[in-house]
Amino acid sequence: MKVLILRPQPGADETAARARAIGLEPVVAPLFAIRALAWPPPDPAGFDAILLTSANAARLGGDGMTPFKTLPCYAVGERTAEAARAAGFADVRAGPSDGAALVATARKEGAEALLHLGGRDHVALDGAHHIAVYAADPAGALPPDAERAVVLLHSARAAERFAALAGDRRGAFRIAAISAEAAAAAGTGWRTVAIAEAPRDQALLELAAKLCQTAGA
Repeated sequence: MKVLILRPQPGADETAARARAIGLEPVVAPLFAIRALAWPPPDPAGFDAILLTSANAARLGGDGMTPFKTLPCYAVGERTAEAARAAGFADVRAGPSDGAALVATARKEGAEALLHLGGRDHVALDGAHHIAVYAADPAGALPPDAERAVVLLHSARAAERFAALAGDRRGAFRIAAISAEAAAAAGTGWRTVAIAEAPRDQALLELAAKLCQTAGA
């Protein structure tokens, strides 16, 4: 019951630990490496709140985040919220596992001018000013016998790179995608494609376990 984990570190090891906890055997092979970017902090007086859609932004934003740590910080999911608290944000509000829904939550609570600290490759959020504080650079390759594992796709970008690496072997792979967007980005021609019931790591792993059992892996 192997699962292939392609997400960058440290998230890959976190997923691996969750996989072991439910009886899966993780194969960790990140397809991206995360690094911090230099960024010019704008005037914090021009913003009502911070948006964080990735724990990597909280971990790698560095000293530039300091002037913003007194503002409300809206974070996608509890994992990102925990990283924001660890980075020193005083008022962290965990929201839905979706950037657009997070914006809607912030607006309902009166925050209009929003600063989105995120990755260089990102999904634009309506009305939020985005600054890239980290980059995910392509790295690594598929391990031997990757076809024997259920492949976990945590993002559309990972799905696109995995599809390129899989090449003409698509028909051998079983895929568990964290969202419909990730599944669509992978394209067609796979042996199996299934989408998690919720865009969360645990839901993705539970789906992968079901795929393993169905295939008798």
